[in-house]
Amino acid sequence: MHSRAFAAQRAYNEGMARGWESKSVEAQIESAASKETKTREPELTPEQMQTLRDKENLELSRTRVMRELASSTSVRYQDILRKALADLETKLAQLEPATRAKAAAL
Repeated sequence: MHSRAFAAQRAYNEGMARGWESKSVEAQIESAASKETKTREPELTPEQMQTLRDKENLELSRTRVMRELASSTSVRYQDILRKALADLETKLAQLEPATRAKAAAL
């Protein structure tokens, strides 16, 4: 019984043109490539890339600390998290002027 179902499935697929799949994929790739060239940002220097990475890492850390602060029940741990949050926000504030100055230079 299993081989009959397999043969029917195979017969169904043999009659179908296979080129439409590759054409659709090709059109999607071209569409994505054209969008990429339109929205492409100017090339960044290694220093600018590192600054962006540092900023993203600090923002992720801040998000994590804020989430932990919201779910924490220990007052002592909340104090530690508030200090960590203040430190992260200070570091982000220090990176902001540098990021804006570099963006203005471009």
